[in-house]
Amino acid sequence: MEAVLDSCVCVWQFTHRKNQFDANHVYGSKHSSSSDESKSELCADGKPTSTKYLDGTLNNLSCPSTIHNDCHLINMQRSTPVDPTKMGTGRAIAVLTSGGDAQGMNAAVRATVRVGIYTGAKVYFVHEGYQGLVDGGDNIRQATWESVSMMLQLGGTVIGSARCQDFRSKEGRAKAACNLVKLGITNLCVIGGDGSLTGANEFRNEWSELLQILLKAGKITAEEAKRSSHLNIVGMVGSIDNDFCGTDMTIGTDSALHRIMEVVDAITTTAQSHQRAFILEVMGRHCGYLALVTALACGADWVFIPEMPPDEGWEDHLCRRLTYQRSIGNRLNVIIVAEGALDRHGKPITCDILKNLVTKKLSFDTRATILGHVQRGGTPSAFDRILGSRMGVEAVMALLEATPDTPACVVSLSGNMAVRLPLMECVQVTKEVTKAMAEGRFEEAVKLRGKSFENNWNTYKLLAHVTAPDVKSNINIAILNVGAPCAGMNAAVRSAVRIGILQGHNMLAVHDGFDGLAHGTIEPMAWGYVGGWTGKGGSNLGTKRSLPASMIEEISLNIAKFNIHALVIIGGFEAFVGGLELVTAREKFEELCIPLVVIPATVSNNVPGSDFSIGADTALNTITTTCDRIKQSAAGTKRRVFIIETMGGYCGYLATMAGLAAGADAAYIYEDPFGIHDLETNVEHLLEKMKTTVKRGLILRNEKCNANYTTDFLFNLYSEEGKGVFDCRKNVLGHMQQGGTPTPFDRNFGTKMGAKAVLWLTDKLKECYRHGRIFANTPDSACVLGMKKRAMIFQPLFDLKEDTDFEHRIPKTEWWLKLRPILKILAKYKISLDTSETATMEHVIKKRGTV
Repeated sequence: MEAVLDSCVCVWQFTHRKNQFDANHVYGSKHSSSSDESKSELCADGKPTSTKYLDGTLNNLSCPSTIHNDCHLINMQRSTPVDPTKMGTGRAIAVLTSGGDAQGMNAAVRATVRVGIYTGAKVYFVHEGYQGLVDGGDNIRQATWESVSMMLQLGGTVIGSARCQDFRSKEGRAKAACNLVKLGITNLCVIGGDGSLTGANEFRNEWSELLQILLKAGKITAEEAKRSSHLNIVGMVGSIDNDFCGTDMTIGTDSALHRIMEVVDAITTTAQSHQRAFILEVMGRHCGYLALVTALACGADWVFIPEMPPDEGWEDHLCRRLTYQRSIGNRLNVIIVAEGALDRHGKPITCDILKNLVTKKLSFDTRATILGHVQRGGTPSAFDRILGSRMGVEAVMALLEATPDTPACVVSLSGNMAVRLPLMECVQVTKEVTKAMAEGRFEEAVKLRGKSFENNWNTYKLLAHVTAPDVKSNINIAILNVGAPCAGMNAAVRSAVRIGILQGHNMLAVHDGFDGLAHGTIEPMAWGYVGGWTGKGGSNLGTKRSLPASMIEEISLNIAKFNIHALVIIGGFEAFVGGLELVTAREKFEELCIPLVVIPATVSNNVPGSDFSIGADTALNTITTTCDRIKQSAAGTKRRVFIIETMGGYCGYLATMAGLAAGADAAYIYEDPFGIHDLETNVEHLLEKMKTTVKRGLILRNEKCNANYTTDFLFNLYSEEGKGVFDCRKNVLGHMQQGGTPTPFDRNFGTKMGAKAVLWLTDKLKECYRHGRIFANTPDSACVLGMKKRAMIFQPLFDLKEDTDFEHRIPKTEWWLKLRPILKILAKYKISLDTSETATMEHVIKKRGTV
């Protein structure tokens, strides 16, 4: 079999065993809580399937497309289903963190421990990385369910990490092997970078040899050697640099971007006050991912990355660009440089070099800031917590399913999918990038980083290094925001406007949504109009929930009056419905026969046709941060349960994902029906929990999960049933979820969506130009631009009607429902897991340039 992929490397990809959960044994669930989102998403009879995958899909992608464009599952039926709670019986798993620390490692450790215990295995902490493995003793301790409580919100790694010279020698590895054999540990989960994972693979390859050495030295018995005849290894990549090929995002990268953007936002205010140029150095000795995404997210004037050194004469080019920015009214300049940036001759490009250049040539007041280890610190983002949790769950399953013939694998993220890849194949591709850079094959180095990195680079070049054309297209594209405001809307508008100007179009601002389109509150936007919008929350254009149906005639008149040739509608479910109403009205109003694209932007993440919406990540991080503070309060007072109400309408995305990120005991949502029996089960669960050392509880409730079981009802129920054991508090988060500055993901996602939408409209306008005018009346001329699994795709609005529950304003199939079983396992609920199907390895051939 062959998948169309983007670089010439053959890898063995481990695809997943289906993990099906029996929701009858789960809290808050009387019915199937998810549908199997396969490539077709529906069964042959048109009904959603009921299989749920443990691998599910992640909240927060920072990339719209990935290294892997396709993977095929070959499922084999087991002759006898395996009881998941006994899969690990008699087995022992050790987990260690090695190399540089990264935010989110603790989430991975927590998930590994709890899922390991769930399967019946013994799980051990290895403190201080490989050094602890060599030293043994108290460095290797058995973990309990309670021992990983309150870890989710902590940065770094609570079990410690250390560089270890001893493990580099065979003698040191023999000591480590002896310590594992004595404890009966034959499964090792390593969280670290490529060096740590390479060391783990070497350890596994020489395991038999090490056993023989120990046997001859009399340090282990023949029985012990037989019992530990082979070692299974699974890796999870923890690195803020995102420098490991084969996975789109490594644990810690998103949190590092949060730290960087906090500094950039703070610097921006002072730089504007004094009209300064700021040079910011971020980590990335061999990988420019942090620098590149930071440049996109803050609208930097220039970025220097190791993968693509600037062309000869870059010094003059940089100075011209900075001067131009000042000439059009910008009060500041921002230059981002990765610590490993080089010029074409291999000479380092440092903050000092850039500062001296700008100061001497332009006489700008210039400041340089080196962020350093602040990027590694702080609380992990919601994305990294969910990523770490999912990786931990998958790592345990990979270990327990491994055989002596199974190659060591690394659990990776490919677009919206969790995959297992052979560890050493990924390491080899990572080394190929370094080799390509050393040999001056820079274009190839960018491609080897993967499609996501390449797309980031191309988007940056479009926005930063191209001047507006002299010849205008005479095309007018109007942009409006519809529905509730959310963080990231402004980033999408800025990107769309600037890409449109670079295409030669005239870009028009429509204020206050469809009302503005009907009342003619429309004005042109120049390049500087959207300056500095990337980091601003809310909607600078203004937005309303009004739909166009009641004012369709006025809208058509203004489209003709302002000679509008295409529309970009950025918003939530109202934007989707409004787009449909405009398309439906094409039959009566010829002025509406113009191309239009809907960009999903809502905290609810309920727009059909897209797995993610702009703004949802910012809202999710707001909820998660609030839950952290509430849990801290509960931990201090003891025996307290908090009930938190989240937004989302009928869509339970925020409640479910925040539950995963904050470690909630339950998350009530409309899509997963619950009754009084389920509520009783939840109360009993918390009563039992209060008998342990973890004397606190966190319950999340989606605002419209049930008309009768309101937040007040739940508060009264828990207060009454917990009387004498725990007390209860409630908190309705409200509109704070819609506010705040956008997260790095929402800025980056909005920037890419805006750019892609206008480029698509440009092509569509050429298709629809007939007899001297634009005429678009086909279904594919009105689309939703959405993120689906592994790519950003355009889907006709009419095609999405069948998959839409208009009454409850949600899609009929929602990918994130497949993550609910993870939430329940990690909260210690008893879930029945169907392991009757397993997946085989499959050969995946990557071919660059194949379509």
